[in-house]
Amino acid sequence: MTSNAPVFPIFLRLAGRAVVLVGGGRVAATKIEGLLRGGAKVTVVAPEIRSELEREGVTLVRREFEASDLDGAWFAVAAGTHAVNRQVAEAAEERRIFVNAVDDPPSASAYAGGVFRRGNLTVAISTNGDAPALAGLLREGLEALVPEEIETWLELSRGQARLWRESGVPMEERRPLLLAAINRLYAERAG
Repeated sequence: MTSNAPVFPIFLRLAGRAVVLVGGGRVAATKIEGLLRGGAKVTVVAPEIRSELEREGVTLVRREFEASDLDGAWFAVAAGTHAVNRQVAEAAEERRIFVNAVDDPPSASAYAGGVFRRGNLTVAISTNGDAPALAGLLREGLEALVPEEIETWLELSRGQARLWRESGVPMEERRPLLLAAINRLYAERAG
């Protein structure tokens, strides 16, 4: 399933969609918050499930993983042993479902990057699953560079984009115009 081909970066809208989290341990517990924040309908499947995974709205299935657990799912997260992750990967492949196999790149068809959010900005870094610690370090570095007032930039950008669409400004001209608008924003504050 793995390939040396580069990954295609994408963000998923999971709100209201079924996601299966296979594994009930510490690693699985690190994934639940992001899935719930994304609005996913999460089912956790594992013989033993940590208390951190027992959340309102989360369905708990206390048994070994079965391929049919993925029926109807949009996405899967495999956070078990490598053997279990391989079973999840095979079942996901048969159903054409992407699976993030935590710390198990050979069993993954999707990689969760190092992520940070500030307002409506989401930044994710991926190393194709090869070096998650490096992705985390890069994420921390980028987080330090992104200004706290990024929401102001996003608001300005949304307004400018609407105006540019209405006036037919070509895409290639928009970035320099946005940079000039952000610079004006700071010049007005300083003046």
